Amino acid sequence: MSRTAWLLLILLSLLWGGSFLTARIAAPSIPPFTLVFVRVLLAAVALNLVLAATGRRLPLDARSLRDFAVMGLLNNVVPFALIFFGTRTIGAGLASILNAMTPIATVLVMHAATTDEKITAPKAVGVAFGFVGVAVLIGAGALAGLGEHLAAELACLGATVSYAFSTLWARRFRGRPPLVTATGQLTMATVVVAPLALIFEDPLALPMPGPDVVAAVLFLALAATALAYVIFFRILTLAGSNVMLVTFLVPVSAILLGVAVLGERLEPRHWAGMLLIMAGLAAIDGRLWRKLTGRS
Repeated sequence: MSRTAWLLLILLSLLWGGSFLTARIAAPSIPPFTLVFVRVLLAAVALNLVLAATGRRLPLDARSLRDFAVMGLLNNVVPFALIFFGTRTIGAGLASILNAMTPIATVLVMHAATTDEKITAPKAVGVAFGFVGVAVLIGAGALAGLGEHLAAELACLGATVSYAFSTLWARRFRGRPPLVTATGQLTMATVVVAPLALIFEDPLALPMPGPDVVAAVLFLALAATALAYVIFFRILTLAGSNVMLVTFLVPVSAILLGVAVLGERLEPRHWAGMLLIMAGLAAIDGRLWRKLTGRS
């Protein structure tokens, strides 16, 4: 990947690492579909305003609307709802670590469904390093407790499968401006999730949340969604499915943000896990592999 793609990947990991912390604040107070609706609605409004200010419009033909709707379902509605459900009972750190399974799911989906993104030796080694790094980050103590909230943990893992299929579907947006794609998917995600929230959760009857929850929702919508998805589709244009490597970095970002915001201490296993994850990223990137093997 290019230097620009790596810098954008790191920025995206910080935004999405922060999203797990803020989701942990907001999710216990707001039901999942309602929280998804507010998140994508605010983000869609923000990006539509930006789109209008730049003189661009969303394509409104039937095919484009279908593509945006499927992307919004796979990349927003399903994974956001599952993660919000999960973070009602498990911590942000564990949720972000479980989410780091996304590249593994993505590699498998791409291998099965495409002809140009098959599993290679470097990618297999990288996925293995990343998986071990995530396991080290969790630690033996956390692994022993895995299963205490099985439904929440399976929900977070289910989100990774949805993200993997969204990466496959996103290939059809190559060549389209990232801002248009991000705005289209969030707009259609709002349309898809609105009836689900109204039918299953009666959001109009919910009490007004506190200022900490409001601040968390604004971060989720404007920073971790509106800005993040413009960056996401830009990386997709530059580096293809390698954009899902961000989920290896998100647990690292979540831990570092925990240190900065909550004063948490890094344990030796956190450092070891981060080093393994970085080794996995280097292997999947391929440049180090090519230098070691002498291949161009």
